[in-house]
Amino acid sequence: MTSSAQPLDLMARAPLWLQYRARAHRRLLVLGALLVVVLGVSLFLGRYPQVGFLTPAQILEDPLAQRLILNLRLPRLLAAVMIGMSLAGAGLVLQMVFSNPLVEPGFLGVSQAAAFGAVLSIILFGGAAWRVQASAVFFGLGGLALSYLLARRVRYGGWVLRLLLSGIAVSALFASGVGLIKYLADPLRQLPEITFWLLGGLAGVTWKPLLAALPLMVLGLVILILMRWRLNLLALEDEVAFSLGVAVHRERLLVLLAAVMVTAASISIGGLIGWVGLLVPQLARRLSGADARYAVPTALLLGGTFVVLCDDLARVLSAGEIPLGVLTSLLGAVGFLLLMTRPAVKV
Repeated sequence: MTSSAQPLDLMARAPLWLQYRARAHRRLLVLGALLVVVLGVSLFLGRYPQVGFLTPAQILEDPLAQRLILNLRLPRLLAAVMIGMSLAGAGLVLQMVFSNPLVEPGFLGVSQAAAFGAVLSIILFGGAAWRVQASAVFFGLGGLALSYLLARRVRYGGWVLRLLLSGIAVSALFASGVGLIKYLADPLRQLPEITFWLLGGLAGVTWKPLLAALPLMVLGLVILILMRWRLNLLALEDEVAFSLGVAVHRERLLVLLAAVMVTAASISIGGLIGWVGLLVPQLARRLSGADARYAVPTALLLGGTFVVLCDDLARVLSAGEIPLGVLTSLLGAVGFLLLMTRPAVKV
């Protein structure tokens, strides 16, 4: 056997888990590089006087182009990345904890509760960014707490089923509240702002609202990343996880709170952006498998890339900006149908 063939032979005879880990690491590097490339290209996309897009030469020579990049496009793109990572990470965690691939943040009452808090703030205090964000986060956490308390009083089914049923009821309750507020809002001043906010979009994101929501997003994502190896145990039956040394209720509550924090913070600056938390985790598991150690970072990178690409389309497809939530719902639904009608690929 030649020396050049020895590494290939050793790799072929390596344990399966080593081969799987090597493939997962390569895949994460590719996804990370893809996200960086998409961000770099997205900085130049969009309308600009007389040109329609920016060139590197313009950014170096034109002060207006520099302000546009630094004060508008850069915070908007960073917000898109963080929102995509937050919604995708939260969706994957909830699907693993509840052992249900169709679960996403809206099932626990978080999304609709945060939306209710935001529109209530618009009605009572105006559209000040920090008030809308604080109200969305507060009601998002309140929605989860209400779902949890109701689940403790339900006498039907196991704990996971009870929590899901309670979350659906809480979501319907807050959705009704949002509809009532829209009915009572001023049709000339408040209703258009509420409607556009509920459709989702990043047109108004600057450094101030981004920096206000960033601490909650970063804290929640750090918790999800650090706890990703425990998610494999939390996905087991409670008795099995407890026998392996897992404090099931405490650790489950911690990851749920982290998922709620990032979801509510995302809604507070971007409005309702649907399907990211449902589609991206499905795609992440197709690429990396069910092991949360690799599925979580895969979902984060895919989520960030997906929302940035959708935001690019929202900015360039028409003269008037398309609501981001409309595009994510459209592309998410189409992608979900394609995934469900295609056989799973072995990783």
